Amino acid sequence: MSMGRNPFVAKATAAEQKAQAAADEPARVSAWREAARLWERAAEREVQDKRRQEYEKNAETARASAEPVEVVPAVAVPALRRVVMN
Repeated sequence: MSMGRNPFVAKATAAEQKAQAAADEPARVSAWREAARLWERAAEREVQDKRRQEYEKNAETARASAEPVEVVPAVAVPALRRVVMN
């Protein structure tokens, strides 16, 4: 570990990249939850308030991204008819 560096920031960023590259839904959800947990750990270790707030916001965003994507079925829209006025 480097002096003055928060190791959880790099780990959280890597977890986010893993979530974005996940092939299936369970892997994506798991990776986003892991990223959220790591952002919380980074926030706990941070000394500066500004960075702590940023890391907490990142954790909330990652947690929200872990929510399963709901697929909404397409609604059939009737074809529009062209009205020609003479």
